[in-house]
Amino acid sequence: MNRRNHAVSLLQAAQASPMLANLAELARDSQERLRTVQPLIPANLRPSIVAGPIEGDAWCLLVSNTTAAAKLRQLLPSLVSTLNSRGWTVTSIRVKVQAQGTR
Repeated sequence: MNRRNHAVSLLQAAQASPMLANLAELARDSQERLRTVQPLIPANLRPSIVAGPIEGDAWCLLVSNTTAAAKLRQLLPSLVSTLNSRGWTVTSIRVKVQAQGTR
């Protein structure tokens, strides 16, 4: 059997696969949520936060250290409220500290 390998872009692969397309859409949605709430997060804390996975009406934010996680947890009620007022249905936001080297 003669196979030809040809490169495809991530966008092309995502469009060709419903599962990948769904994952790409969830990633875009997660990034958009983070952009929406960033004004509520202190500027010095923003570089420590990365948009994480969406699971139903729960969203996860990934942070680089426990100090950032503690401060972010204080802001969660206002973040949830803001997202809901902008049309997202978010009942909870989880904060997960990432081990060094996994970002």
